[in-house]
Order: sequence, then C-alpha cells, then structure tokens
Amino acid sequence: MRDQRADALAQILVRYSTKVRKGDVCVIQSSTTAEPLVQSVYEEVLRAGGLPIMQLTTEEAPAAFLRLASEEQLVWVPPTAQWAVDNADVRIAIMADANARALSQADPRRQSRSQQARKGLMETSMRRSAAGEYRWALTLFPTHAYASEAGMSLSQYEDFYYGACLATDEDPVTAWERQSDQVNRLAEWIQGREELHITAPGTDIRLGVAGRQWIPCAGSHNMPDGEFFTGPVEDSVEGEVAFSFPATYGGREVSGVRFRFEGGKVVDASAERGEDFLIEMLDSDDGARRLGELGIGTNYGITTGTKEILLDEKIGGTVHMAIGMSYPETGGINDSAVHWDMVCDLRKGGSITVDGIELQRDGRFMV
Repeated sequence: MRDQRADALAQILVRYSTKVRKGDVCVIQSSTTAEPLVQSVYEEVLRAGGLPIMQLTTEEAPAAFLRLASEEQLVWVPPTAQWAVDNADVRIAIMADANARALSQADPRRQSRSQQARKGLMETSMRRSAAGEYRWALTLFPTHAYASEAGMSLSQYEDFYYGACLATDEDPVTAWERQSDQVNRLAEWIQGREELHITAPGTDIRLGVAGRQWIPCAGSHNMPDGEFFTGPVEDSVEGEVAFSFPATYGGREVSGVRFRFEGGKVVDASAERGEDFLIEMLDSDDGARRLGELGIGTNYGITTGTKEILLDEKIGGTVHMAIGMSYPETGGINDSAVHWDMVCDLRKGGSITVDGIELQRDGRFMV
C-alpha cells in the first residue's frame, strides 16, 4: 500500500507549489528509486488536467555516465532536456539517492566539464522562471541513504521529512499558505536595506544588498521550504565565513569549508574534506568565486543538519550562501555554471545586523 503521506506531498507539489492547470505540459524528473512518489505526482497531474512527461533515470546511470562517457558524450545535451526547459510549463523534480556516495570516485574535472556544457539549461530555466513562464518544484523521496546521512532509521526519517513538508497536515494543500506570515513579514522588513553583517564563530562577513529584491519562500519551489533570499551585490562581499554543515554537490561531500572574500571574490578557500573538489568547482568559471545567493532560514521545525541542503538551508537560525549563478528575480547578475549552497549556523553565538539594526541573535529573530 502506498504511503498516504506521499499522496499528500504530491497534492502539495501539483496543486499548491506548481499550480498545474488543464493543458499544462508538466515534466516529472526523478530516478526509479522514487517510483511511489513519482506515481503519486503523475496521477495528481492527470487529475489537474496537466500533460505529464516522465523523465526517469536509473540509480546507477549518473556514476556510469561520468565513468564511461567520451568527451563528445560528456558535453552532449540531450534534445529532450533542451526541449523541456524551452517549452514545458511545469517541472517537478524528485531527488531519490539510494547511495549518497555513488559519485565519490568520479573525476571532478569531468563533472565540471559536463556541468559547463549544461549551463544553458540552468540559465534558460532561471530566466523563464523569473519571467513567470515556468513553474518548478524540487523535493526528495525518503530513502535509506538520506536516513543514514541524517543519522535516523528510514521510518524515523519518513516521519521527519513528511512532517517538515507539512504533508501530515489535515489540509496539506493549504498548509504552506497558512504558515507564510513570518517569512513574508521578514522579507518585507528587509527589502530596501543596504548591508548585512553576519558574525558567528569563524565568521565575520559583510554583504551589500542595495537595490536587490528579497524573495520569501513558502513552498512555491522547494519542499520543504522556509527562507527568504536575495542575490548580494557581486563585488560587495568582504570578510570570512566558516560553514557549519557538510555541503554535498554533484554527489560529492565537502566539509569544514572556509572562504575569505575580497571585493566580492573568494580569494582563499579551504576544506577539511574534499578540498580538491571544492577548488575544482571554484575554478569552473569566473562567476563561481562570487556569491549568487544569500538566504536566511526560517523553518524552526527542522532543527538538525541532515547533510541534504534542501533541508539544511531552511533551518531556522541559519544562513546559507551560494557560490555561482544568481536568480534573476533577485536582481543578481552573477553568471556561472555552478550554484552551490552552503550553510552557516548562527544558533550558538551568531548574529545578523542589517544597516545597524539587529535582525537576529543566536538564531532568533529580534524584529
């Protein structure tokens, strides 16, 4: 029997997050591992009158691709992928790792090369999304791999994850709208401000945000959600930041990451684990050493790091910074094939000051 919470999550994704309407072309992307949730989403799209297109891969395909692909294959962009970002009305992507370390032995240079070749897909999807032409949502399907990374049994992780998504609410489709008051208020309060000063153990950094748009997030794209974010002024970032949680990107885990910024650029970078991969990504292109996003987490229902950025960046009392591509709707103009979020925990001795006003202390909002 299918988990009713997966059905509820599918309802949230289709009816609330992406608001699928009759005639909408809806691409559903995942791996075969997520079949129960994929099936629920597929059925919900049909009920909404949408036109579903399945794009499913096997669990071992990404690792096999990076191991076996020739140079020609490595940079080839499938026409179906290009068509989808050019023409689809909706994209629902479901992560479902069965092995969190499947890409640990992949050559980072090949990963970077493949990612560079697909930069245009990210650019098009971001542009169309900012213009309101393309609705998208990202979630995950609970697996043993995610549970193990979070230090939980699968049943514990399922309870935790579906609860964080509000899929256990009596009326899941309206749950996120009912919980949006705080994030909307905070985004409105910070709009029009000029500079943030963030401090924490190992962190003392200033980011300019003058003229940038702050975006409140209450389930429209990420699930679970709970943050407000912007794109920092590209040459404004100064200082040092120590990221608190391991950061996974392209199937590779990097931990103990520290950056030092001058004139908006990462001029010194280190990591306790995975430093070679980190430097390879930073050297992908000019924009990879600048920040494309600054986000502030507001979801106090997520209390601990899970090694999955979809959840960790939403933790109330944290901030996250992404090197690489900016979201156009923020007014950010940083251009890169990379967009990699990393989280800094402010709950023990951290603060956020905005134009001299204390917004947050020890992870709690003061305004």
